[in-house]
Amino acid sequence: MRFTDGLWESRNGYKLHRAHSLWEWRAEKNQVHFMVPCTEIRSLRDTIAGPVLHFTITAPKADILAVKVYHFTGKKECGPYFDLDVSYRDMEVCEMEQEITVTNGRMKAVVRKTGDFGIAFYFDGRFLTKCGEKGTAYVTDAEYEADKLCDYNGRNGRSSQNENYIREMLSLDVGEYIYGLGERFTSCTRNGQSVDCWNRDGGSNGNQAYKNIPFYLSSKSYGVFVNTPARVGFEVANVSVRHVEIAVQEEELEYMVIGGSEPKEVLSNYTALTGRTPVPPAWTYGLWLSTSWMPDSDAQITLDTIDKMKEYDIPLSVFHFDARWMDDFKCCDFVWSKRFGDAKKLLDAIHERGVKVCVWINPYISQESYLFREGKDNGYFLKTKDGDVWQSDNWMSGIAIVDFTNPEAVRWYQSKLGALLDMGVDALKTDFGERIPTNVVYFDGSDPAKMHNYYPYLYNQAVYELIQEKKGEGCVFSRSATAGTQKFPFNWGGDNEASYISMAESLRGGLSLCQSGYGYWAHDISGFCRTATPDLYKRWVQFGLLSTHSRLHGEQSYRAPWYFDEESCRVLKAFTNLKCRLMPYLYSGSVQVLEEGVPLMRAMMLEFPQCPTSLHLERQYMLGSDLLAAPIFNEEGQAEFFLPGNGCWTNYLDGEILEGGKWYRRNYDYFHMPLFVRPGTILPVGAEEDTPVYDYADGVTFQLYEIPEAFEKDCRVYNTSGEPVLKLNVKRMGENITLELQGQAGHVFVQLMHVNDIRCDGEVRREKCENGIRFEMREGILEFALQS
Repeated sequence: MRFTDGLWESRNGYKLHRAHSLWEWRAEKNQVHFMVPCTEIRSLRDTIAGPVLHFTITAPKADILAVKVYHFTGKKECGPYFDLDVSYRDMEVCEMEQEITVTNGRMKAVVRKTGDFGIAFYFDGRFLTKCGEKGTAYVTDAEYEADKLCDYNGRNGRSSQNENYIREMLSLDVGEYIYGLGERFTSCTRNGQSVDCWNRDGGSNGNQAYKNIPFYLSSKSYGVFVNTPARVGFEVANVSVRHVEIAVQEEELEYMVIGGSEPKEVLSNYTALTGRTPVPPAWTYGLWLSTSWMPDSDAQITLDTIDKMKEYDIPLSVFHFDARWMDDFKCCDFVWSKRFGDAKKLLDAIHERGVKVCVWINPYISQESYLFREGKDNGYFLKTKDGDVWQSDNWMSGIAIVDFTNPEAVRWYQSKLGALLDMGVDALKTDFGERIPTNVVYFDGSDPAKMHNYYPYLYNQAVYELIQEKKGEGCVFSRSATAGTQKFPFNWGGDNEASYISMAESLRGGLSLCQSGYGYWAHDISGFCRTATPDLYKRWVQFGLLSTHSRLHGEQSYRAPWYFDEESCRVLKAFTNLKCRLMPYLYSGSVQVLEEGVPLMRAMMLEFPQCPTSLHLERQYMLGSDLLAAPIFNEEGQAEFFLPGNGCWTNYLDGEILEGGKWYRRNYDYFHMPLFVRPGTILPVGAEEDTPVYDYADGVTFQLYEIPEAFEKDCRVYNTSGEPVLKLNVKRMGENITLELQGQAGHVFVQLMHVNDIRCDGEVRREKCENGIRFEMREGILEFALQS
């Protein structure tokens, strides 16, 4: 939202009442309050008209300071509110001659007492950002008066839109970059962008987003969270390259400045506030295959497809039934189309083949569905101001929308889904949730404008909690989201298309979402719209199986590999096998997502924040802390990628060793791509390649890559319940290495990459293998020296 025209002028139609200078302040329990007139007070007359802004500073959690800016306070409070884990803390407040300091742990705010009002934020003494220089403002239309246009003198007032905003401006430094704000498909670096945080069903090729998160992450290692589900406008180094400008059409604005020693710690502190992501079931990491939108899909085609995947020896974990599992015009009645015959029998047959089942749902009920009458008669839908059911033809004919603020409506909706879960469905794809109107009335009186963005939280919460209750585990596969929805894993990237440019857009969206507090992300492999060429299909399969979750899905054709070519079948098998072998590594990363709040799929700047090149990379990423993936985005098979740091990286797929700190350009066939292991990595590789669910500790191989001469690190392996079962500690001093293994259950191996041999006092039966030597490790301590 832009309110100014260049440096000197306001935009036509707007008037800015800027915070001027501190008038008075007071410290109360758990908060400090500041009163700031929007004009210079030179005489009594300056105190009797015009806005005054108030600021409060609180400490909602460790290393976080919250600032609330407000104007009128007489408005009735109306939710919804984000579900935050807050525990307001006492702060240290110190008054000096020129400033007031407010300290919470390592975070400190310095408030100016004289001159222009402003607040500067510091973490461990390091400057982060500041507001001030009259950047904070109450913005009105040009005809605003302090008496809210009450014309008690009988004057003929001019027309007024009566729009009121709170505007804040937070400073940016030279060379500072901003990321996040949800799943956005534009450049990951938000600088220069105007971001409207308002959920839309806009596809993946524009600046709209299904998942708007009012949180941004700075390359300077701090974050800003705007604590409202209302529409928020962000102008990121756009109106002014010196600022992020934040605006809400409200009488108050609260934002929280979140500190951290590095960007990953900032995300950890942010997710501690808004919610951590549970570890998804291990089977969700395997390959998902969809019916797509094909109208002829039926029981026989489904079973034939699953059986053919088995014939090609391609491990399949989940079969997904998309929208056409219900009859046309009936969405959503949750009744299987007659095309599928006895649905319970079909699901049993799928389970007998070792495959889980997911079905598509949304929160819209067509007037043609038998559920419409139930929902209408019981008041389970959103209503108009006249008390009628709000309806639209924008999706199915005469749809109504379930009101998840009504507890009875939630139980009713869950009862319908519960019947599917009892039948044998394992997971639910919670589609839509963005087309939520604002001219409606909610059961609990929620503000419909705030509910537009917040609706996906309630929708996914209702479905996820039902699955957890029924199954004891599970997931939703959701498209829309807001802050906190990361508690209900996981999300996919919406409607992309079959093109390389859309594949790159999809990656940017995933990295952006994971920079916004989300641990997991998937996408429609080979594109939802149109049908990929065999070349694109195979390249997207590489990328898709090296994402946290992997689903083949589309609109106009089946996405099984044999519809493309025989080589596609072999490529899909190779990369699905690869992901299964990497499960000990991926699952340990998932525990880190839960415990530390950092994503499993990471933009390069999260792992290498001190590397200037990494701040701009958006066509490669880290999968966990130690694997770098660079998908290929062209028909020539050419990859262009950057390896940070000073050590040597090893391509996991072909063994090539490349020096860090350089750009590379390489060509790869469909069975290879840049998948590089970071120097100093202990990579646990599993013994199974045909399923993502197995005993990760039994037969695991710890691969040691480019271990530096002074080194100590632990590597843990977890079981499929997320419990630690195995730990290898590696120490190196010069040529001497000590291995300590704890918790052995079954065979455990160690592979020293690019090592020819070792000297050891004890008997160690080692064998030469590709790119190194390998030996079995027993519980306890093993000491040896490297031999060149």
